[in-house]
Amino acid sequence: MTPDKIYFKNRDVAAYRLIDILPINKMKLEDWTVIASSYNGYPIAEIIANELNAKLDIMFSRKIFSPNNDECEIAIVTETEEVVIHEELVKAFNISLDFVFSKSRYIFDNELSSCVNKFRKGNKLKDLENKNVLLIDEGLNTSLTMMACIKTAIHLGAKSVSVAIPILPTASIPTIESIADDLYYVKNLDHFISIDFYYDELEMLTYDDVKKYREKGN
Repeated sequence: MTPDKIYFKNRDVAAYRLIDILPINKMKLEDWTVIASSYNGYPIAEIIANELNAKLDIMFSRKIFSPNNDECEIAIVTETEEVVIHEELVKAFNISLDFVFSKSRYIFDNELSSCVNKFRKGNKLKDLENKNVLLIDEGLNTSLTMMACIKTAIHLGAKSVSVAIPILPTASIPTIESIADDLYYVKNLDHFISIDFYYDELEMLTYDDVKKYREKGN
């Protein structure tokens, strides 16, 4: 990693750089629900939620991988069973939709449901009906997880769904903008390597880490 490729020292710096570009004063005129779209995005979402005096939550999701390559992400399933598929990869690898949906059902039943119940003590994601939702992550490698979270928020009745990302591939911008009301980002790159390449400090976070953040915040 070369120094000129590091755009953020850590997640805290990324959060405050996002705050610099968000229309914070205008947003404060309305009620917002800030939602992290991943464990790794939670610390950033927490800082921004505090700045907006907004409610904070996380949307749980899991990746679905190709049956022939456990590193190739072909779909995402969220905690409401919303599934977003990477159609080009599914077609290229001749993967049946039956496989994708049966796998998503298995993940929902055996992983997501118990995770959600444990985290929120049996409660589902807060009612988003007629709410302004701001989805946050530390960056995008692909757009699948964020797209799944956007669609989930829409289906839960959100009045508006905006996305704030410190860094993302340029190719992801039209994809996100096609269904989100607003997209805010600090840096976009035509030749994107991976999120961790652009941070000086970026440890991977787990469910337990996020639970500690939540308990500390309460």
